[in-house]
Amino acid sequence: MSAFLKIPETKIPVIAEADLVVVGGSCTGVFAAVRAARLGLDVVLVEKLNMLGGVATAGLVNVWHSLHDIYEQKQVIAGLTEETLQRLMKRSGAEKLDGVSQYAVPSHYNLNPWELTYVLDQYVQENKIRLLLHTSFVQAIKRDRKVEAVIVSNVDGLGAIKTKFVVDATGDGRVAKDLGCPVYYNDLLQPPTSCFLLQGEIPVEKWSEIVKRHGTEYGFSDDWGWWGNIAGLKDISLRADLHVFGVDCSKAADLTYAEMEGRRQTMTYLEMLNKYSGEDPMRVVAFGSTIGIRETAHYKTRYQANGEDLLQGKRYDAPIMNGTYRVDIHHKNSGGITFRYLDGREVVVIGNGTQVLRDDWRKRKGLTGDPAPYYQLPFEVFIGEEYDNFIAAGRMLNAEAEAFGAVRVMVNLNQIGEAAGTAAYVCLHTDKALQAIDGKTVTELLRKGGSAV
Repeated sequence: MSAFLKIPETKIPVIAEADLVVVGGSCTGVFAAVRAARLGLDVVLVEKLNMLGGVATAGLVNVWHSLHDIYEQKQVIAGLTEETLQRLMKRSGAEKLDGVSQYAVPSHYNLNPWELTYVLDQYVQENKIRLLLHTSFVQAIKRDRKVEAVIVSNVDGLGAIKTKFVVDATGDGRVAKDLGCPVYYNDLLQPPTSCFLLQGEIPVEKWSEIVKRHGTEYGFSDDWGWWGNIAGLKDISLRADLHVFGVDCSKAADLTYAEMEGRRQTMTYLEMLNKYSGEDPMRVVAFGSTIGIRETAHYKTRYQANGEDLLQGKRYDAPIMNGTYRVDIHHKNSGGITFRYLDGREVVVIGNGTQVLRDDWRKRKGLTGDPAPYYQLPFEVFIGEEYDNFIAAGRMLNAEAEAFGAVRVMVNLNQIGEAAGTAAYVCLHTDKALQAIDGKTVTELLRKGGSAV
């Protein structure tokens, strides 16, 4: 039996033409589209789900981290992240919270995912972005060094969108993969978490005691998790208690298993808690529409983000983002997490706080002087060598494990999306290939648009 089927030649209708096609409607993708549209490009945005926002909305991961440096004095993140937070707070859709001392988490924001979805819809409408929901990427059409069109599928069938530039904001780099861009995987592939909304609660101490006493009875490993409130809602919390280990969610079979295993874990976990808590029964009121994927494939570019440059706050002539979120690496095959902070602190949590190890990475390296107040990424992290009009923007970015543990969070990827949309404009405005444009021009346009880089 043949391993392949041959599909007869098919005529695919051209359903749109645009300056820019953004594939993937996460905040990274939306912000790329908005930046480009505000600069004057005609933009089509393609999203496979029924809503925008990606893991922040469909995945229920509702935390955006501090916009300030590690001293909470200078604002280092602005742009569309700040604008979105302002819009949400006017609608009681976000709340600023103080830092958490246990793991030295600075101030941060809890969001309401459904309010965020609505705000992203507004961005699309205000900026005349042509949006296609329930629309999946199928294939890229290329000629020499240019991507000429993307083929998509939705309820209308297959359709082609001709374009002058493409931003891949799919997370996994599905367009980059189809184009044959060079790919790699970090050895420390961070496992995903299924998030859910919980109604009801029990005291944290009792919760922890039940898990420690009865977790193995229900088949759970000693696992690290977190939880938080939902802005504007009472008696409902976001839970992210467990990991699904040993999966690569860029593979269809693994992704299917992870989604189902995450839901099984959740319901079994709740059964355990309700049995032993002695409190009013707790209930799951919503699963995420997508599992919280932390990491899959990465695509090679001129610059690979690395932990040394990042943690020591290396500065660049053409930065595209600023950040302060700590290195945060979820252990690959066991419940636990490693944190490294710009100020030198290192915290390794084994399991659900079963053991906590503390060190100072700056002292280990023999570093003296003041720590960096924030870190940056340079424009070169965008530049692949294969295509003149293509950028992969999002968690598939070129970063080794330590650096990726910091830059993967939403306030950082938001900025990367803005920069991708801006770079697309510069390429088309100057009629130059991505490899030929001056990254300083991108940085300057980001600043004029309100970013803090």
